[in-house]
Amino acid sequence: MPVLFCLVGIKREIPHLGLKSNIIEEKVMVTAHNPILNGFYPDPSICAVGEDFYLVTSTFAYFPGVPIFHSRDLAHWEQIGNILNRESQLPLKNCGHSKGIFAPVIRYYDGTFYLITTNVSEGRIPGEQNFIVTARNPEGPWSEPYYLGKDALGIDPSLFFDDDGKCYYVGTRPNSQETRYYGDWEIWMQELDLETMRLTGKSRRLWKGAMNEVAWPEGPHIYKKDGYYYLMIAEGGTGPNHSVTVARSRQIEGPYENNPDNPILTHRHLGKNYPVVYVGHGDLVEDINGNWYMVMLGSRPCKGYTNMGRDTFLAKVAWENGWPVVNPGIGKLEDTVEIPLEPMDYFHKDPIYSFDSAALDPAMMMLRNGAPDMYDLKENPGHLRLRLNRSTLKDLASPAYICVRQQHFDYQAAAAMRFTGMNENECAGLAIVQSNEYHVRFEKCCKGEAAFLRVVRCEKLQDTVIAEQQIPSGKIILKIINKGNSADFYYRSDSKYEAVTRDVDVHCLSTEVAGGFTGCTLGMYASGNGKDSDNFADFSWFFYDALK
Repeated sequence: MPVLFCLVGIKREIPHLGLKSNIIEEKVMVTAHNPILNGFYPDPSICAVGEDFYLVTSTFAYFPGVPIFHSRDLAHWEQIGNILNRESQLPLKNCGHSKGIFAPVIRYYDGTFYLITTNVSEGRIPGEQNFIVTARNPEGPWSEPYYLGKDALGIDPSLFFDDDGKCYYVGTRPNSQETRYYGDWEIWMQELDLETMRLTGKSRRLWKGAMNEVAWPEGPHIYKKDGYYYLMIAEGGTGPNHSVTVARSRQIEGPYENNPDNPILTHRHLGKNYPVVYVGHGDLVEDINGNWYMVMLGSRPCKGYTNMGRDTFLAKVAWENGWPVVNPGIGKLEDTVEIPLEPMDYFHKDPIYSFDSAALDPAMMMLRNGAPDMYDLKENPGHLRLRLNRSTLKDLASPAYICVRQQHFDYQAAAAMRFTGMNENECAGLAIVQSNEYHVRFEKCCKGEAAFLRVVRCEKLQDTVIAEQQIPSGKIILKIINKGNSADFYYRSDSKYEAVTRDVDVHCLSTEVAGGFTGCTLGMYASGNGKDSDNFADFSWFFYDALK
């Protein structure tokens, strides 16, 4: 990404001459390109520690949970790990695709990083779903969960550390007075005892949002600036009416006054055909120079369909009359953001994922927690060995599926695989997954002594075989080329790629058709399709990149 150098003329006195001269001084600027995280990276939260920024996003039914990114310039982000990387931290048994981890929030206080979030699927005991993990180092290890108890109602919890050392839990829950309609929730707060990791004192209702009859006030954050406490939330739901609103108070417990200029950010007035829609769920951060920024989610449809889910975007924030203003004079997200920070040295990720290390790349995920011994990196050095199990992509279970996020409208994905099916139930190959109900499989299977490749589209849990072709046995390379809402499927057993089928419609893998909160993932897949198996598929590499 380009770095811009801006030349600024400054009048400066030259002491030994006692004269004034025009001296050109160099001011470094870095350009951030929106979205700053492409693809399925929703509900971003950010914190600053000195010159360093750390950012996390939701993962829902995927494991490991909550990727953590580092940057020093807000433009270039490097994933340094996954916060919830043990099943004891993140139980996802039978988790629905759009359940699991909602809206994690990262904060730093007095030498410790705090991550608070909601696991909609599981808790230590029934009713417990909100929890905190901590670490001294952002790369980890992160602690086991501190569950906050049944009093921590609702979802989307956040933490605020006040100047006096007190910590407050702020979340969203059903209207405590009376729930009158779908989405009739409220923002509430209670003090958190950091010694016991339990809520203490009185629970206080803070705000219901800016609009009359507001639906889904959620994603709350509290900030303190110039003697005011600012409460910023998302409202309107995470779809077309999504927005960011803010209120303020001189006392943390309120009352909070509504910003007369709410919402401070939304794209709902720009129409469904605008390139970026569903904008909301923001978090503010201040850099070392006193400049403010907001990260937020948004979606980029292709011809009206959103296969990538929700990306993370960035905007500048100014303060006018005691209120935050997003992108002053513009009022919407921009393609680029000029940032007055030193550009960081950025590690450019190799699009080829090799399997010659002891662990998977941190960008790789699986569904739910993964079956025991589902994969191995040691048995056949330099290969990812996927062991077949009974589960399929249709099941709310842990199929043998290792994946990355779709990050581009036009992309290519490929893998080198060696697999021999022992019976007609067994298959292995590549998959594009939106949910257990909506996905496409590009899989090798057998019928008697013959080997076949087939492309299968699953919609509402119903399979349709799009194409099937007999192929030679032995090692093959599978390749998917996707352009917008259409995908081509190829294989190679020698030096030349052959098409199995082209122009397969994949718009059904979109939020607009399949629903839910996740974007598509792509990866390596194997299954016994309901039958136990001792078989496996070996992958020597996996490739994903934008289509050039």
